[in-house]
Amino acid sequence: MTDTFVIRNQLGHYWGKGKHWVDGSEPKTVMKLAHHDQAINTLVELSSKDIELRGEIVETELNARGEPKVEASDIPLPETPATEDAPSPVKEEPSAETPELQTDTPGSA
Repeated sequence: MTDTFVIRNQLGHYWGKGKHWVDGSEPKTVMKLAHHDQAINTLVELSSKDIELRGEIVETELNARGEPKVEASDIPLPETPATEDAPSPVKEEPSAETPELQTDTPGSA
């Protein structure tokens, strides 16, 4: 069996393939990284976005299906607001250009 790396947070949740935390009950959803340096880079990126994150890199074996062998967390995943998934409305900024003024000058037709 091949060793691989996964990222686990302080609640026992794992970084998932869908770029969100999963509880590990479905190992196929856990992101597996082949190299330790990839795991370090991913953890650094996650930590820069969430200063409360206390993550660790865990070396784990793969099962017969190629999924990481992880222990599911007993702590439920936090609910995410529905607004995070919705695309943010694009605000139109006023143009920096000033509109052309039409002036009526004598002799112009």
